[in-house]
Amino acid sequence: MADTAPDAEDLRRTMRDPEAFEEFYRRHTESVSRFVARRVTDPHTVADLTMEVFLAAVDTAGSYRPERGSQAAWLYGIARNVVATEHRRAAREVHKADRAAGRRPLDADDIARLEERIDAERDARRLLSAIAALPKGLRAVAELVHLDGLPVEEAAAALRIRVGTARVRLHRVRRLLRTELDARRPEPAIAKGMS
Repeated sequence: MADTAPDAEDLRRTMRDPEAFEEFYRRHTESVSRFVARRVTDPHTVADLTMEVFLAAVDTAGSYRPERGSQAAWLYGIARNVVATEHRRAAREVHKADRAAGRRPLDADDIARLEERIDAERDARRLLSAIAALPKGLRAVAELVHLDGLPVEEAAAALRIRVGTARVRLHRVRRLLRTELDARRPEPAIAKGMS
């Protein structure tokens, strides 16, 4: 997600200009959609939440501060909030029969494309599952750096923490995950036969 608008005023103008917004959307939609697809498995929800991220970006363009990070980091921060809100909503609605009401219909091509994206993010979801046992602060840094590919500085900006704090958390995450993954690693078949 390359950023070309260097300051907050440029971003606010972009959000008011339909042509500029379309270019901004095209530049960022793929990575925002991948971010969402790593955290949500329903194609309709992926499409809806991706759009919600950009609607929220339009509404909150005034909150963008370039000194805190790039537009990509800002969008990932919005996406984290949108996905978290959706998870809370889904938890409240899990027993209701009308969950699908109000969704925009997707054609077969849309569903196929989103199912491919969801399949492509399967390994990332497995890593997310391993990360899920980590404390919240560690987990957030790990997701943004290891799954979403943000530099540590951008992840810190998205989380609104100091870069040094993000680096310390990332070090702890790596140590904990290494220990956890080593414990989960199956014993090789050759070693089993020798015992």
